[in-house]
Parts: sequence; C-alpha cells; structure tokens
Amino acid sequence: MIAPEGWPFILIPLLAGIITIVFGWFWLGWFLIALGAFGLFFFRNPVRECSAPENVACSPADGKVLTVDDAPPALAEKGLPQRVSIFMSLFDVHVNRAPLGGQLIEYSYNPGKKVSAFKEKASLENEQNLSIWKTPFGPVGVKQIAGIIARRIVFDLALGRSIERGQRIGLIRYGSRVEVYVPADAEILVSPGDRVKSGGTPLVRFPAVRPS
Repeated sequence: MIAPEGWPFILIPLLAGIITIVFGWFWLGWFLIALGAFGLFFFRNPVRECSAPENVACSPADGKVLTVDDAPPALAEKGLPQRVSIFMSLFDVHVNRAPLGGQLIEYSYNPGKKVSAFKEKASLENEQNLSIWKTPFGPVGVKQIAGIIARRIVFDLALGRSIERGQRIGLIRYGSRVEVYVPADAEILVSPGDRVKSGGTPLVRFPAVRPS
C-alpha cells in the first residue's frame, strides 16, 4: 500500500522521466525515474497489527528509540510525565499510527525551526504538533516533530474523533521524530537504541485497571 499523499511525488517524476527519455535526455530521465521509485519506497504504508494486550500502547512510528526520559514540565502538568522519543530516518516508514484506542481531546500545532531531529532542542523548537488522547487506560500524548529536511506534518483527525489502536493518524514527510507521553504509572517497554515499528512494537504497558 502507498500513502495517498505520496502519489504526486511518485507519478510526476516517473512520467517526467519517461517523457525526458523519449526526447533523448537520458541521464535526466533516469534520475527522475529513480526519484519516483524512491517515492514508492518512502511513502509505503504496510499493513501492521499489534497483537499485544489491549492495555499496551504500540509504537506510533517506525525508527530508533532516542531517549526514554522525563517529559517537559508543561506535559508533566497534564499527567504525562514520561517520554519516549523515536527518530525516523529517510528509510523508515513515515506513516504514524495511534498507540492506543481513544478519543482526541486536545490538539495544537506550532510552526517552528528545522533543527536536526536528533537534537534535543528539536522537541521544543521545531515545527510540530501535539495530540492528546483519552483512552480507557489513561491519557496518551503524541508529538509529531519535523526534522531538518522534513517539509510537512500531516495530521488526519479533528478534535473529538475516536480511533482504534494502530489506525493511521498522519505522517511526516522525510526524516523526523515522534514522541509519546504517558502517565507515571505506565511501564516503558523499550530502551534507547531499540528499533520499533509503527503499529506493531509494544511500547508502553498501562495498568489494566485505572485507579478510581
């Protein structure tokens, strides 16, 4: 499967490459065809299934776990003091998925800088959005952060919308970062350096029953 946003980046260079070759500009034509082929690879949207128990949040992104640490104070005040940061390279799947099923209760977007997504300040300074979800096991926050060459953050849903675990919530075009914020009593199941898959890798285990 291919993410719908990717088709212009696939078809336009492929068609332009074929036309260019017909007119004899072979090196440019093959370059454009290669660019379209990379679009097919980059915008792939494989079927994923998280088979973990329902109180386990699955990774919202493909990539490498950068940090497992404390969330910024503003999110800690919302009951989300723990953070897992995931870096997505150019070669990872860039479709993002809901870590748990729930309802979107808060959303904000902040246009910002294009600092490398590896750097910690990218979490605060880069173009980003933050979605907070009400789930049966407690709140979950997901932040999509644009990287140094990322050009657009796509978020699919409106406030009040409910979603199932593993369902697509959006994507980030080109290298970027996704962060997950969870309550203090949630158990982080990954460590820095781990590779995770969107909609597949168990990321955080919540208490099966929330305290009243």
